[in-house]
Amino acid sequence: MPLFHPVTEGEITRAIVNSFLRQFEEYVSSDVIIVGGGPSGLMAGKELGKAGLKVIIIERNNYLGGGFWAGGFFMNKFTLREPAQEVLDELGVPYSRAGEGLYVADAPHACSKLIGAAGDSGVKFFNLILLEDLVIREDKRVAGAVINWSPIAYLPREIAALDPVPLETKVIIDATGHDASVARKLERRGMLKLAGEGALWIEESEEAVVEHTGEVYPGLIVTGMAVASVYGLPRMGPTFGGMLLSGKRAAEVALAVVLTDSR
Repeated sequence: MPLFHPVTEGEITRAIVNSFLRQFEEYVSSDVIIVGGGPSGLMAGKELGKAGLKVIIIERNNYLGGGFWAGGFFMNKFTLREPAQEVLDELGVPYSRAGEGLYVADAPHACSKLIGAAGDSGVKFFNLILLEDLVIREDKRVAGAVINWSPIAYLPREIAALDPVPLETKVIIDATGHDASVARKLERRGMLKLAGEGALWIEESEEAVVEHTGEVYPGLIVTGMAVASVYGLPRMGPTFGGMLLSGKRAAEVALAVVLTDSR
């Protein structure tokens, strides 16, 4: 007797195509689109999913986690400062004390737990997706994302003339890190001015990034290192507490925006 139930290759392909297209159609409209699947974006998604919102994370790479996977200097450990270790307690990730108020943990373990928690909360992931533009309504409010397959960015223009498609949403969270890719779409139209990221200063940066996390334009929230790029704040280096707590803060702001729009 065979170990596995017999299926054909065609059945496998149909299962993948049908499932993906059903999900894609369902999420053409959502409550929140998070652009960027790094630590801030994943944390924001987890919190918003727990709150019952319809959330998607779009990521240009074929993996989630951003720099969270690798830790610092290709050594797969990362640090965080008190009180951010409470996030690891929530996720069930072990860590050790490295000094007064400083903790260290395994980056792949923490990252995989955060991805799992976001998925468990109901967040849907769309990998290899590139943000091409924004949907902006007549009331000057961000109302959607214009997306395309990210591999086309690496193809010659002559064979990559592929029209994108729009997704509707109530709010977008820019979790694209140092690039601040979503905010820069507005800057190119003269609708927002980015100060540019400052030099590394961990102690100053983490506090400032969390404090400045919020709505920078109607319908657009910035989180994580995108906050530093918008406001001219210092880089924070290979410590992730500020990223995680910024993601939590972004979720709080997004939830308030969605609830206000729903009234």
